[in-house]
Amino acid sequence: MNTTVLITGANGFLGQKLVDLISQDERYSVIATSKGINRNPNQENYLFRQLDILNHEEVERLLTEIRPDVIIHTAALTSVEGCEQQAELCQRMNVDSVVQLGEYAYRNDTYIVHLSTDFVFDGTNGPYNEDAETNPLSAYGSSKLASEKGLMATGCDCAILRTILVYGIIADEKRSNLVLWAKEKLSAGESIKVVNDQYRMPTFVDDLAQACLLAIQKRATGIFHISGSEMMSIAQAVYAVADFWSLDKACIQEISAADIGQAENRPKKTGFDLSKAKNILGYTPLTFKESLKQIDQQFKKFRPIQHNSL
Repeated sequence: MNTTVLITGANGFLGQKLVDLISQDERYSVIATSKGINRNPNQENYLFRQLDILNHEEVERLLTEIRPDVIIHTAALTSVEGCEQQAELCQRMNVDSVVQLGEYAYRNDTYIVHLSTDFVFDGTNGPYNEDAETNPLSAYGSSKLASEKGLMATGCDCAILRTILVYGIIADEKRSNLVLWAKEKLSAGESIKVVNDQYRMPTFVDDLAQACLLAIQKRATGIFHISGSEMMSIAQAVYAVADFWSLDKACIQEISAADIGQAENRPKKTGFDLSKAKNILGYTPLTFKESLKQIDQQFKKFRPIQHNSL
């Protein structure tokens, strides 16, 4: 029998990548869910159901109908400023919905993969392993930490994958990220301002989707750190993008996080120790340059008109 996998937030960046990846595997039956209509141009080999993750009764009805073996929960309010400004929505979306899924999973022996963030750390002692002390600086980070604790408290079998600054490309042109933004702006000769004093290990979305699949295959439980393996400032990542596509680095203006009011609510330096993910899941991220090669190939597939005009 196929394993039924329910994906929340299927219109999101990781959500669409997961749908594309897992629906190709005949061992899995994929149910993709999102509040809005399906925005993934690929609509083959899976079912799509609209679902408001904030509607408790609607969620229970769909879970009871589908009876998934696995839930991959990607839906979240991820804007740092949005979480500060909409505290109630942040709580309902990032914490309460997770606990509801966990309680269902515990009752029905369903396995959950839940996505979290490096923003559970304060950035004073990175890179971090899974046992490092958490100390979020923002409402967003606090809500994701609360979601981790709330999910584990339900007693369900779950893997919590913390990740960092996800980038890559999907077919949906509305979904952007640091790499695509930098490439687009620099290709157009536009000047961009980039923070030079925040350090991350950026995560290729294809690697993150693969990590979710690895967790499912092993039914691994606990917290896992999933990211790229190279520490770099945001500015260094953008310079690497410019170098790879031979774009004008003179258009890049370095600024500090304080210049744009992001010094206090975002960690200065995170990064992950990936040993646990490598040893238990078999996780092997691409280098940043290798991932850019992959994105370039996918650009030809997803944006052929833009690619050919370069």
